[in-house]
Amino acid sequence: MSWDGELKKIDDFRYKIPRSYKTGMKTDGIIYASEKMLPQITSDKAPEQVANVAFLPGIVGFAMAMPDIHWGYGFPIGGVAAFDIEKGIISPGGVGYDINCGVRLLRTDLTDNDIKDKIKELVRAIFNNVPSGVGSTGKIRIDEREVKDVLINGAKWALKKGFGWKEDIDRIEARGALAGANPDKVSKRALQRGRPQLGTLGAGNHFLEIQVVEDIYDREAAEIMGIDDVGQITVMIHTGSRGLGYQVCDDNVKVLGRTTQKYGISIPDRQLACAPITSPEGKSYFEQMACAANYAWANRQCIMHWIRESFEKILGKKAEDLGLNLIYDVAHNIAKFERHRIGDETKELCVHRKGATRAFSAGHEEVPIKYKSVGQPVLIPGDMGTHSYLLLGTDLAMKETFGSTCHGAGRVMSRTKALDKTRGRSIDKELAQRGIYVLSASSEVLREEVPEAYKDIDMVVDAVHNAGISRKVARMRPLGVVKG
Repeated sequence: MSWDGELKKIDDFRYKIPRSYKTGMKTDGIIYASEKMLPQITSDKAPEQVANVAFLPGIVGFAMAMPDIHWGYGFPIGGVAAFDIEKGIISPGGVGYDINCGVRLLRTDLTDNDIKDKIKELVRAIFNNVPSGVGSTGKIRIDEREVKDVLINGAKWALKKGFGWKEDIDRIEARGALAGANPDKVSKRALQRGRPQLGTLGAGNHFLEIQVVEDIYDREAAEIMGIDDVGQITVMIHTGSRGLGYQVCDDNVKVLGRTTQKYGISIPDRQLACAPITSPEGKSYFEQMACAANYAWANRQCIMHWIRESFEKILGKKAEDLGLNLIYDVAHNIAKFERHRIGDETKELCVHRKGATRAFSAGHEEVPIKYKSVGQPVLIPGDMGTHSYLLLGTDLAMKETFGSTCHGAGRVMSRTKALDKTRGRSIDKELAQRGIYVLSASSEVLREEVPEAYKDIDMVVDAVHNAGISRKVARMRPLGVVKG
């Protein structure tokens, strides 16, 4: 399964798959990574997927991959590509099955000393308050009409229903609702799957995590975002659009598989099924994808509300008095229409980020006023036993990657292999010995998500930091974790 294709070093953190590697590539592929990471990156065929993306019509700039790259459906996970609105395509494989899987981070006024004797109680309260696990159903009961309202209004629907605070909306990518959503295009099956799952965590790599700030790299930027000092408590939420998003992707993979042939688009991999952005099929996919993205933002908004309630219950103070303010929320799997500078002109492009995070620079019109002077907060989650990071977008990211960076550590071990390797182990006990209290709906999930199944997140973040496409602000260590 290893890849032995052509990879040329540009500098210490950029490697090129030249356009000459395969006949039909319209541009070069660029992989952001350190040399030490290359053996892992080439251990599967993910670099070949970068080359394959370079075949797609209307691609602008390079086909790119972040250092957390690994094998995905169509695009590699960690893939970024932008397409011309008139000549380009949109592809479900460039977004993924968990549409708007994403992360939000809350700061608090608490320190580790304030809660060191309360961690288990807090984790249990969150575990009981937020439904989790495979196929989990939530506490919210809504009919099909209201599901459609969720799909249009996203986090704003949740706020209207009393889930959260008014200021939350300004600290969510796209303000929690992507324009262009059309729930009438979403299949009945997707709606049926979405109705009972709103406000649920799900399983896999999704988590709710109480963290402690361990390192601060940029104190000025950290303070602007509400990170005051080492020892401060933060809370991270990592989940997506649940069964609704999966169904939207599955529905459209089938439709666009036929559409690709209809429009005479030549692709080297059928998983890159796509349609012209301006075609009825391309427009329909975007409208459905936007619905799933909005569902995910509503989902995380509801979960955040219940986490705030959990802290109130255990600590006996209002969330406002505990300083449980949202820092930011970012999407990891999405296609969006954005304006970017290309040469001497600014053009509207359709930017696909699959396992990649938006990283806009200081002063950008979509960066909240609070963060205008420093740039967009970028959230990089670890997994149970590993650090998570708070980064910032940079000017160089705007020039090179359409304002994009990595999204996490990236798997190096399949779930099947992880289960095999951890047979007989008690992962929760192993983590407890390291001071991390974990609750999960399934011990099997803990084995699938064992930390060694992932790349070294410190190496991933150092690669994007040193490449200049994002900037380190703070690093957090897990204290208590809820897994699906």
